[in-house]
Parts: sequence; C-alpha cells; structure tokens
Amino acid sequence: MKEQLNNVQHDYIRYANCWEDADVLLEGLNITSGDRVLSIGSAGDNSFSLLSKGPEIVVAVDINAIQLHLIELKKAAFATLEYEEFLEFLGFAASTRRIQLFEKVKTALSDELQVFWSSREQEITDGIIFQGKFERYFRLFRRRILPLVHTKKRVNRLFEGKTAEEQAAFFHKKWNNRRWRLLFKLFFSKFVMGRFGRDPAFLKEVDVVVSEFILGQAAAHLSHINAQNNYFLHFIMKGEFGDFLPHYARKENFEKIKSNLDSLLVFNGLAEQAFEEYQNFSKFNLSNIFEYMPMDLFEQVAQNIVDNSSSNARIAYWNLMVPRKIHKMISGVESESELTKSLIQKDNGFFYMGLQIDKKDS
Repeated sequence: MKEQLNNVQHDYIRYANCWEDADVLLEGLNITSGDRVLSIGSAGDNSFSLLSKGPEIVVAVDINAIQLHLIELKKAAFATLEYEEFLEFLGFAASTRRIQLFEKVKTALSDELQVFWSSREQEITDGIIFQGKFERYFRLFRRRILPLVHTKKRVNRLFEGKTAEEQAAFFHKKWNNRRWRLLFKLFFSKFVMGRFGRDPAFLKEVDVVVSEFILGQAAAHLSHINAQNNYFLHFIMKGEFGDFLPHYARKENFEKIKSNLDSLLVFNGLAEQAFEEYQNFSKFNLSNIFEYMPMDLFEQVAQNIVDNSSSNARIAYWNLMVPRKIHKMISGVESESELTKSLIQKDNGFFYMGLQIDKKDS
C-alpha cells in the first residue's frame, strides 16, 4: 500500500478529530479484557475509546507521524489533567489558559514531543480539536457557505427537540431549498473536497458523483430525528460539540480511559508493517482505509490482515464512497450482517455509505 500513499502529504494534522462513531464501533467489536486491538490512529479518539473497555493492548497505527504526535499529546492530557482541564485544553470548553495547562501536559511527553508541541503554541491556544485540515474545511463551510443559505436561528432550529414527523417537515419545508442544494453540491464536490478537505489521492478510487452522494447522505440524516443529538453535525454546523461530546471526551469514560493509558502504543507505518512487531490481534478498527485502494491491493491487504488475526477475530471498517467488503473477497470470513444493519441505523457518521463488521472463522 505504500506506493498508493507516495503522493499524499504527511507533514500536518489531517484530522484533529476522528470522524467515525466510537459508540457503534465499540458495540460492533465487543472489546473484552483479553483483546489485542489494532486501530487506525487518525486523531486517536477512537483508540482512546477502545481503552475504556480494558483490552490487553491497543496499537494505534498511522503512516502520518504528525497524527501520532497528536495522539501522544491527547494521551499526555489524559495522564496529567483533571476532567474539566482536559476539556479546556483540547478545545471542548472555552479557555484562556491552554498554554498554562500545556505546562502540565508536556511533563508526560518525550523530549522530542515537548519541542514539537512547544513550537505549535498557537494551535494549542486556539484549541487542538480545531486544527486539522478536515476541521478547517468544515469551518470554511460554516463561515462562508452556510450563512448564504440559513440564519443562525434556523441552524439552531435544526437541532431543537422535535418529533420525527416535525424534523422531516422542517427539513423538507425550511431547510432543503434550492440554494442549499446548489451551494452544498459545489462545496462538497470532488474538486473542492480534494483541495481543501481530504487529499485528492484519497478520492482516486471514487467513481460516483461525490457531491450528489454526500448531498443524499446529508438529506437522509438531517430529515431524521437522530440529527438533533449528532455531535458530528453539531461541530460541522455550529463549530463546537457543545453538550454532545464524542465518546472519549465524556465524563463517564474519562477515568476508565485514564486507568488504561499504558495499554495504548503507537506505531508509525502501515497496518501490515505493524504485524512484524505485534501479533495475535483479535479486534481491528480499520476506519475507511480500504477506500483508497484499487481492488487488487484491497484483496492483498485484507488477506494479510486476516492471516495475522486470531481465531474469531472481529474486523470493523467503514465504506464512504467506495464499496469494499472483506467477507466477499476472503475465504474464512463472514459478515455479521444483522449486527451491521442495526449499527448503521444509529451511526452518527451519517456521511458514510456504511459500517461493516466482519468475523473470522475459528
């Protein structure tokens, strides 16, 4: 897979947050105390959520070393801060003392990472959860596009408590106007998304009309009652999570994660390279890595993952716009179809085509 990523930049924060729903991930993987988990690193959020279930080990893998630096920063914040300080430091709560809090956080960082993050104090001051390329893409949408279509009052109305019928009526009568559809499709086109949101190389395998696909996904979700409490949607539309926090940042999970921090390791490289150092993985959080691969490479990587997993291993992954199913390509793997179907219905990552849970035979 390395050749596929040669033209992808890995010298900045691509994602400051994970954009896959940790709640459905945890339900799908059913982590237990003896599990060894391989998790795509990204911003680290879902790897921390996995720790809340007390697995033996979670190896967060990413080819982008900066993403791993971000994970180490969040790990240090868990280790050194109290819960309210943690929310302030990362950006979930307003703060004028993030640099002061960083003085505590950096005591849990290596010398190298102390230097790295000390050189990026402005990002820390502004709240690290807002500093990824993808997050800046949504900020551009929120500041430049959304006000051309809807007032703040109407945006707030989208999230107000309503019945399912009222939510659908509000979307179709008040929200889904011609200007919304036109500007949405322009902003979420393949060109604009590749330029300002995701790397163009990540869209190479996509053969659907990107803007039409995402518009359809958004319409289905915004017209549904689940939109009212969707923390991803709150961040995209309002620029903050507010009271709707991702799993790893919720108070009830903080001490559980903090007590298991020693079980989290980071690995700079590809998933298949991690198998040279770590073995017997029983659970996999693979994000949407197969999205970027042509079919022959997907089959090769999927086979390698299955070969390096234990009996009855569970594999969770998302498809965005490129359909990839391990159970259709690799023998000895079957889909947890009923579980998958139920999880898709409540997945907050509404822009994805779907989550998939596969299981290796014993």
